[in-house]
Order: sequence, then C-alpha cells, then structure tokens
Amino acid sequence: MKRTVLTATALFIYLVTGSPGMGANIQELEWDDLVPKNAIFDDPFTKLDEDQLYELTLVAGIRDRLDAGEAIEDKALKLYKEMLAGLEEQEVDVDGLLAMREKVTEERIAKTYLANEQLDGKQVRIPGYLLPLEFEGKLVTEFLLVPYVGACIHTPPPPPNQIVHVISEQGFETEGGLYTPVWVSGVMKIEQINANLSLVDGSSSVPTSYSLDASSVVNYD
Repeated sequence: MKRTVLTATALFIYLVTGSPGMGANIQELEWDDLVPKNAIFDDPFTKLDEDQLYELTLVAGIRDRLDAGEAIEDKALKLYKEMLAGLEEQEVDVDGLLAMREKVTEERIAKTYLANEQLDGKQVRIPGYLLPLEFEGKLVTEFLLVPYVGACIHTPPPPPNQIVHVISEQGFETEGGLYTPVWVSGVMKIEQINANLSLVDGSSSVPTSYSLDASSVVNYD
C-alpha cells in the first residue's frame, strides 16, 4: 500500500462520495504527518553515499579491534589503510564521524519517539495495516496500525512515531488476518506505550508514540 495510492484513492472517495462518516473537523492524515519537524536533525552520516558508509563501517570495525588490542590479519590491515586513505582523499572526516557515533545514535533513537503535538486530542482518520494484539471472539479489539506490510514481524519495527496503538471497543472482524488494510477514525493521543506483540517464536515489546480510541475501523477499499 503505497502512500501515493492511498492519497489518490482517498481523494477520489472524497470527491465522489463526500467521504461518508467524516465530519468537517476530522483531519485526514498521512504517515509523514506523524513525524514532527523537531524530529529531523542534522545527521552527518546521511551526507555520505552508500560506498562511503560501507567503507567507514569497515574502518570503524577494524579500528575498534585495534583499540581492543586484537591481532589484525595483514590483508585486513592493508584494506583498512586503503579505505582510510580513500575516505580522507574524499574529505570525509573519519576521526570526527567515529568520535560522534554514540552521540548521533542516541539522538537518532530519541528523535524517533517524538510525536506531533498538534495531533494530540484531534479527531483524525488514517489508513494503514492492522496488526492484531487482542481479540474478543472473531473481533479485533486492540491492534497496532503500521504503515507497511511486514512491520514488527518480518522486518524491524518502524520508529515509535510511525506506529499507532489502537483500541476499538466495537471491534473489527478481519478476514485477511495479519496486515489487513484499513481506515481508522477516532481521537489521536500522544502516549508512549509498549505493546506486547505475540509472535510464533515468543513475544516482543513494541514501543509506540501514539494511541487512538477508534470510533470507526473499516476496510480500505
């Protein structure tokens, strides 16, 4: 379910049907709307291309081994020196980047928890894929809404500000099982929750930055 498809379809439904069930004060969201502007920071590693990142990773790994006093094979040491020289020729600040690794990683993680405060308490409508957490009979009463198929199970989970924890008192019967595409309407709240997701090989705690009390959950058509 690509965002461009979702947006085009939503616009078509709105123009043709008047978007039934939506009040004038309901804000229709895209997933980018959940990421606040202050979650974007000047990450120096994003200025590197794929080859530079790959070479920097190898250089960092060998340097960490050298710092730990490990013996390095001559072939690996030669490769290390060649990559280090190549990066320096490209004016990549190897020492500076490696020195700020931990700080950038911590900031990158912290930013993923930031939520868009303008959405707190707002009536919203958002499309996504349903990942069940709790059932009452055949009805899903609690689930994670995620932006793409495979999230949290087949791939690493999205950032917390790209997951919505949904409670639906009326429940929703899903025939598609995992990752049913749906529209969810209701009140959005900024609330950090660690949802317990049951997997085939155990369970996993999935952090989210949003919760939503659903007034409506319908199939995405």
